[in-house]
Amino acid sequence: MPLPKAELHLHIEGTLEPDLAFELAARNGVKLPYADTDELREAYRFEDLQSFLDLYYELMAVLRTERDFEDLADAYLARAATQGVRHAEIFFDPQAHLARGLDMGTVVEGLWRALGRSEENHGISTKLIMCFLRDESADSALETLDAARPYLDRITGIGLDSAEVGHPPVKFREVYEAAAALGLRRVAHAGEEGPPEYIAEALDLLGVERVDHGLRCMEDPALVERLVRERIPLTLCPLSNVRLRAVDTLADHPLPAMLDAGLLCTVNSDDPAYFGGYAEDNFRAVRESLGLTEERLRELARNSFLASFLEDDEERRARYLAEVDAYAF
Repeated sequence: MPLPKAELHLHIEGTLEPDLAFELAARNGVKLPYADTDELREAYRFEDLQSFLDLYYELMAVLRTERDFEDLADAYLARAATQGVRHAEIFFDPQAHLARGLDMGTVVEGLWRALGRSEENHGISTKLIMCFLRDESADSALETLDAARPYLDRITGIGLDSAEVGHPPVKFREVYEAAAALGLRRVAHAGEEGPPEYIAEALDLLGVERVDHGLRCMEDPALVERLVRERIPLTLCPLSNVRLRAVDTLADHPLPAMLDAGLLCTVNSDDPAYFGGYAEDNFRAVRESLGLTEERLRELARNSFLASFLEDDEERRARYLAEVDAYAF
């Protein structure tokens, strides 16, 4: 069994494997512009974040019904269980589905049909985080938050994702203030392709409690010092960083230096169907490419539970941490 871990940076739409994409396309009468799964996998060669996003949004067309979202989430959870994931805080992108004519209920209810019984079926506790698309308008984000109000008993927090450059966090200040007033937890992608200033802005203007990616913080020593001092978690995605050219090779990844600096780093899979690996695959890759010791890996696993939004169940968090401490490599 792999090292127990929490996954805190996982886009459920990014777990759509080619086989399931074709299965859902057939179910819903959607014609994909690929002859077969092999041709589709060939399209998973990205030059940058935008080339990935183009395919990511294109394939969402196969998701039409509650059953589709349930099947998508259940397939991820089944695979995550084999990767040692004990707790998952799962992102979803409602605007991408609302724009296709779906309603919020179809998405949330479908996902919850899998998440609501995840612990029973897969041994994984879950939380759901609704992300806003930063290349859409601030008004669209506010409308999306309003549409989600009937489902806030199933939504733990909000996030911010999609194309980062040119869309600074300040653009979404109002919707983050509204979400905070509703008691929602707050995270945001920052410092992946965008500059370190976006990380500081996300902290200061959006009040985020966790930074998704954040690897460019290393360009700003004062920011690193602040992140260490305030114990702000960073949800790193090493294989994703390589596939999207944020780093040239995994051997170039700043993760060891970030840990040495005292940053509270976690390792996650981001969009694993597209980036070549799920949670344990990322752990294995950084161990092999970066020479991380067993104690470093244990630190990353502990960090994942410490950074999770499990304040409502500290007993569960303590149990997960005990599993990490007792793990024998």
